[in-house]
Amino acid sequence: MIARVVLAATIILTVYPVAGSGRDEKPAAIPARSSDWVKDRLAEVDAKVDAEAKDLVSLYQHFHTNPELSLMEVKTAAKLAAEMKALGFDVTEKVGGNGVVCVMKNGPGPVVLLRTDIDALPITEQTGVPYASKVRMKDRLGVEVGVMHACGHDIHMTSWVGTARVMASLKEKWSGTLVFIAQPAEEIGAGARMMLADGLYKRFPKPDFALALHADPLQPAGVVSFTEGLALANADTVDLLVKGKGGHGAAPHAAIDPIVLSARIILDLQTIVSRETNPLDPVVVTVGSIHGGTKHNIIPNEVKLQLTVRTTKTETRDRVLKSIDRIAKAAAIGAQAPEPVMTVNLDEYTPATLNDVPLARKTGDVFKQVIGEANVKSRPPMMGAEDFGRYGQGGIPTFIFFLGTIPKEKFEAAFQPNGPKLPGMHTDAYAPLPEPSLRTGVRTECMALLNLLGK
Repeated sequence: MIARVVLAATIILTVYPVAGSGRDEKPAAIPARSSDWVKDRLAEVDAKVDAEAKDLVSLYQHFHTNPELSLMEVKTAAKLAAEMKALGFDVTEKVGGNGVVCVMKNGPGPVVLLRTDIDALPITEQTGVPYASKVRMKDRLGVEVGVMHACGHDIHMTSWVGTARVMASLKEKWSGTLVFIAQPAEEIGAGARMMLADGLYKRFPKPDFALALHADPLQPAGVVSFTEGLALANADTVDLLVKGKGGHGAAPHAAIDPIVLSARIILDLQTIVSRETNPLDPVVVTVGSIHGGTKHNIIPNEVKLQLTVRTTKTETRDRVLKSIDRIAKAAAIGAQAPEPVMTVNLDEYTPATLNDVPLARKTGDVFKQVIGEANVKSRPPMMGAEDFGRYGQGGIPTFIFFLGTIPKEKFEAAFQPNGPKLPGMHTDAYAPLPEPSLRTGVRTECMALLNLLGK
């Protein structure tokens, strides 16, 4: 179970600096490759991908049919470990929970980390595909839920395995060290922290570069997109316990109503964005859950609010969390209510994800030669969050890119008048198109690795 701690706002800045700030040593140089080099390597990669394509689709369907929730990815991790052992990787299991670390040393050269995440979501699938998940599990609270790979982690895992197969078969074409990691608990923002805390960068080769891909439900298969610099936001999970004094609904004057007080707080919280923050400094404060009361005519003693807070700068994050605490306490004083309790769950905090600009540009240049310049898109920064940013600690250059997964005809239909909307991430209708998505995923990951490690 994830522990919850009360965080004093004054120490926020010293707890989690923005990922990627500062570096102990000079980053490794990024090679510049000729078009002929890219063409030759791509031909070799494509030959391997053609041979693996059918089996990779079957593997994807296996992962999709058999999802597991965060912190419970036991069978998924074992399957991935077996795949990597068969390829000759040195495999270590149970790193940071159900994490798997796979190392292949192949002479001198850079160390490059490639991450896949492996957990699924508590969603009951409604895609209608023949291999749809029918899995049900008990979550961390003991509630039985449907389970689905609604964030594309099945695409991530299969691309990761496919890339490992190709790289293992082309060892004469590259030199250096591969560190392939299968990370648990991304959906709750905990897995990267857990693996790093378990010695990922101490027990295993420390990377010179860290790479990952993420499925995109809003772009067609065959397209990739990425951001230079800030890619994804800080994400904080905040619980706010609003206290009152219970009483009869017909005698509100004899009580202190925490439901009315909560409503006031919720409205006042919106002024953090609209009146306390520079419009050019992105901030989101969302109250996603309100729980209070048991019956129509009973004023309860307390109401529980659950918030998600998104920022892009450490100093803004510090200020916004302080503002939430200040607004809640001020409202309580105005209502003569007990002081509310604000809890920031550090175990589910996710720092901003920053794409190293030189790494992004040079990898993007290779992608343009692999899939065509028209299929490589610029992606604006998003207020979503990803714990991949943690792998940039100490200034390690990181790069995450997004992989289109939607059939082209569905993508085009969505832009027609009254066309059907595309199902987004974390929805019960998200169904990636397997073969072309996986083919593009493996080709781009392989060429990104070869660009950094190729002889």
